[in-house]
Amino acid sequence: MSHILIGKIAPQFSVQAVAEGKIQSDFSLRDYLGKYIVFFFYPLDFTFVCPTELHAFQERLADFKSRNAEVVGCSIDSCYSHLAWLGTPKSKGGIEGVTYPLVSDLNKTIAKSYQVLKEEDGIAYRGLYIIDKLGIVRHQLINDLPIGRSVEEALRTLDAIIYHEKNGEVCPANWRSGSKSMTPTAEGLSTYFHN
Repeated sequence: MSHILIGKIAPQFSVQAVAEGKIQSDFSLRDYLGKYIVFFFYPLDFTFVCPTELHAFQERLADFKSRNAEVVGCSIDSCYSHLAWLGTPKSKGGIEGVTYPLVSDLNKTIAKSYQVLKEEDGIAYRGLYIIDKLGIVRHQLINDLPIGRSVEEALRTLDAIIYHEKNGEVCPANWRSGSKSMTPTAEGLSTYFHN
């Protein structure tokens, strides 16, 4: 089985999640069709690197929303664990103040379908997927357990996806919003390097 989901419809599910401080029984990514989705997996509630990532996404949540993007987190924990962690202050390792949805993948089927399940430990690697407005995976990144992700890079990649969709041009290495892009031709590459 290929680990590449790029260009494919994002695996769908309808499960429990904590959204807006309450348990929702039928949470689905389908509810976000027409928006971009930044869907990320983290290993476990009440751990160490994980709260730094969840807070980092929260700190930039307005930037994602301004790009018509929703952030959704997922782990193999229950919704009750999510709620307890959401009720724990940041100073005590909690994620109090995080407002985006947290999906419960208790039976691990979502992690399996996104191909990030670390079978021997029963937890997910740090997978991150950017899904476009049609539900197609446009970006995937999987980090090993000890390596936290860059929210700034997730925003940069989202900007590149949006820019390409709007302009048809491609985004070269280290491209950022406002910097040079190029037409996907030999002439476009030549022009890019000579300007």
